Amino acid sequence: MATSPFPTLSTPPLGLTRDRLLELTGAARARRVVVVGDVMLDRYLVGDTDRLSPEAPVPVVSVREARSALGGAGNVAANVTALGAECALVGVVGDDLHGSAIRTELAVHRIADAHLRTLAGRPTTTKTRVLARGQQVVRIDEEVDSLLEGGELQRLTEAAVAALEHADALLLEDYNKGVLAPTLIAEVIACAGKRGIPVVVDPKFRHFFAYAGATVFKPNRRELESALGATADLDHVDALQRALELLKVQNLLLTLGAEGMILVTADRAVTHIPSLARAVYDVSGAGDTVTAWMGAMLAAGATVREAAMIANYAAGVEVTKPGVATVTAEEVLGTHEEKFDQIGRLRRGGVI
Repeated sequence: MATSPFPTLSTPPLGLTRDRLLELTGAARARRVVVVGDVMLDRYLVGDTDRLSPEAPVPVVSVREARSALGGAGNVAANVTALGAECALVGVVGDDLHGSAIRTELAVHRIADAHLRTLAGRPTTTKTRVLARGQQVVRIDEEVDSLLEGGELQRLTEAAVAALEHADALLLEDYNKGVLAPTLIAEVIACAGKRGIPVVVDPKFRHFFAYAGATVFKPNRRELESALGATADLDHVDALQRALELLKVQNLLLTLGAEGMILVTADRAVTHIPSLARAVYDVSGAGDTVTAWMGAMLAAGATVREAAMIANYAAGVEVTKPGVATVTAEEVLGTHEEKFDQIGRLRRGGVI
């Protein structure tokens, strides 16, 4: 899909003026967003290596820096608060040091953790990346990804419903780590439907078709092709429209990495949104950024097309930063103004 067969949304799109962007980002600061999903801790051990271990043919890394960041649903929540909105996070952590580290990070980002459940006997999902000379040497995962069930699942579902009482948007972030069980998914989407608030879903393969009724469903191309089967040809309008019907969601936002995104709206229109990234440093967390900005902008009153374009701006900023990162409203506004300046120069030069 290097050359998109679909109509391309102008950048910036008609109607998305600086005043409109300021209006939406300003309105988002008065909104409350609930994020439900798999909360993770991303740890980074950074150092140098100049020799192999005498014990095995692996490099010895002398660690000179250790840092932690919110991952998964936690990173989505951090992006929500970075743009100025209030956020409540619903998920689970273990009764361990990594769980305590997550709560510390949540406090730094001003994210409410009242609906975060601590489960004894289940470790906090943690990804530890060892980096040397700017490259990842190894990643160590600590997790139990079995689905929550019984009383644990019921209590978490009740926490999610309680968090939604005063919410303006619901974001579901699924990393297949066991939080988003089908019964929880159905109950929170039904609750959001009764309250008339938008639901944005970032899915994974385990319960791909369990999100009926969602406002925006945001898989990447590989995930959607895997779910639909080998015969799916996502370069054709009818295949994308059929996917919308099979998923039973209102809008489909298909992320394509460096090629941008494809938006399939409720009126079955298919539009290509090109990537805005000038340079890509690290794609980690870009999907989380899109989810956060889509939800916050819809909560602020944006149309689906407006929200998708603004989220695309945010993703273009995020991939220029190392590791998982947050994006501010000021950075998105700067990207928007830069695009307007580029168009102005092209017009003055007679190119367009």
